[in-house]
Amino acid sequence: MILTYMNFHLNLAYSSIEEEQRPEVVHKCYWPLLDLIGELQIPAGIEATVYTLESIAAIDYKWIEKLKELINQDLIEFVGSGYAQIIGPLVPAAVNEANLYLGKEGYEQVLGIRPKTALINEQAYSAGLVEIYKNAGYEAIIMEWNNPAHAHPEWQGELQYYPQYALGSSGCKLPVIWNNSVAFQKFQRYAHGDMELEEYLDYLNRQFDRDGGMFSLYGNDVEIFDFRPGRYQTEAALSEESEWQRIRRLFELLKNDERIKIVKPGEVLSLLDKVYAGNVLSLQSAEEPVPVKKQAKYNITRWAITGRDDIGSNTRCWRIYEQMQKNKRTAEEEWKELCYLWSSDFRTHITEKRWKAYLKRLLQFEDSLNEKYGKQNEKSLWTGKSTGESELFEVRRQGRYLTVKTKQCNLWLDCQRGLAINRLWVGMPDTPFLCGTIPHGYFEDISLDADWYSGHSIIECLGKPKITDLNPVHDLDIKYSEDKVIISAVVDTAEGNVHKSVRVSSSEPEITIHYRFIWNLLPPATFRCAHITINPEAFARQSLYYATHNGGRYPEIFPLTGRKVDLGTPVSFLVSSSGCLGMTEGWLEIGDSARALQIEVDKMEAALVGLLNYQEIKDTYFLRVAFSAGEWDETRKNNQLNLEPLEFTVKIRLIEQQPG
Repeated sequence: MILTYMNFHLNLAYSSIEEEQRPEVVHKCYWPLLDLIGELQIPAGIEATVYTLESIAAIDYKWIEKLKELINQDLIEFVGSGYAQIIGPLVPAAVNEANLYLGKEGYEQVLGIRPKTALINEQAYSAGLVEIYKNAGYEAIIMEWNNPAHAHPEWQGELQYYPQYALGSSGCKLPVIWNNSVAFQKFQRYAHGDMELEEYLDYLNRQFDRDGGMFSLYGNDVEIFDFRPGRYQTEAALSEESEWQRIRRLFELLKNDERIKIVKPGEVLSLLDKVYAGNVLSLQSAEEPVPVKKQAKYNITRWAITGRDDIGSNTRCWRIYEQMQKNKRTAEEEWKELCYLWSSDFRTHITEKRWKAYLKRLLQFEDSLNEKYGKQNEKSLWTGKSTGESELFEVRRQGRYLTVKTKQCNLWLDCQRGLAINRLWVGMPDTPFLCGTIPHGYFEDISLDADWYSGHSIIECLGKPKITDLNPVHDLDIKYSEDKVIISAVVDTAEGNVHKSVRVSSSEPEITIHYRFIWNLLPPATFRCAHITINPEAFARQSLYYATHNGGRYPEIFPLTGRKVDLGTPVSFLVSSSGCLGMTEGWLEIGDSARALQIEVDKMEAALVGLLNYQEIKDTYFLRVAFSAGEWDETRKNNQLNLEPLEFTVKIRLIEQQPG
């Protein structure tokens, strides 16, 4: 017998639904769901944020009472998620912890329960989240099967029919109940009339003719049945027949199918002791560090650096978070507000009206914290008093190159290529340089037959020539303080000037690069900054890895040997990137068993995310990282973003690995 389960996702903050439409959604979508479950006595899971429950309660409290009644009748398992629908791999661990804590407290207040099963928001998973959900008291998570399985071809197909354990970055584990994108999209097609019942039953029969296990019949939105959010031009038109009536007809058939038993999601954990169940799996991979539901175009960049102004709104949320962290007496209501402002739906298909209201609320909250706690000090790359030339530094101009030498490092900057890093050594200069420019002809592969620079930015607008800061510099200036030297210059581009400053410390094995784009407007484009090309002679391929945080307390480590990774590769003409790294502690590390480069960004300046490209060529490899401030997808509005000036800082430092 197949244990068949459903989990219906409710979200009144749905991006393309206006607030005045919410009563209609409750009436047309939420009430029919409860009526169907109650009348047919069919068990199901229902998930919603506290924000959605509170919004429903304000519209129609009788719906909340009916939900509680069905929970008490053991027909509904309420599945938790948090106070707001936050994309966990893109926010700091403390925000994820606060969101889950506020969620548990809110569920207790509204429903009188504390859910044991949690849905990973938007199915955007990272290994760092496992510990956070476990510490919040959840006993299992619901996550999509399809994308993790695609990145793990070594997994047996039978694993999808049984609960497994998701392995977290800290070493802890949680049972995982599989959602299935193909299955819930089939359900949607049937409900919308794009698939006839007989055709859909043929699909279901192939699932139900197995011997035991489980099957996820549905695990997605409710607001799409008998209602159209207006999110896509390709949405199916509403027909004369109610979609809930089509769903009812299906449920009546399934209820009498002796091959299956319809259960609540958490009940499938009874299968954990079966032969194919209970395996400890790493759902993430080097190629797909943050798996997300459905097709590749739905990757995590859609909430990070696309939309109307994801980079701007996320940066402001990071600044608010930093201010709250500095003040240990932050009120619970302030944490609620930050979770709300970091909600996913403000970052995709948000309507113009709701977007304006969101920006107003975001700025008001920022102003209120500044008034309460005092405005944060502006950061500056240059600190200290300028002095004359220092014995700690040897700075020389050698043709096109400006060289800086200290006891800690040796740096060559290319003045003909916008102060790009030509070579960066740490330690003795007779050792291989760590990163810099890999010249044309180095790789015996025509696809890599180019000059691969470091420290520059590339901006690509659709239908226009690419813009880079790889142009000759002018206004070159060198300043010294007691323990640092700063080289500054200006680079001209077609959109305006780029001001770049490179700081070299005399006491630390690190350099810092500051970028400031003095442009009137930031064009809608892919905006990839601070590319760093690794010297393949500096790090051993056998132990090569990258590491970062994606929403958790512990770093996630990804071995690279034998892999091919390109997070910045386009999915299609419309979607410019296949994924990214949240870098929620502000750093990305590249290294081997002996040493590593740690590259830091300041999220409070600009909420950049990481991209990585790695491939092996014969006995060597190509490894490059970049940081994105903007990508293209169907959520990106063709408006210019008023972010003047855009500025950010990147720090590169060497870390020696500890033995053992």
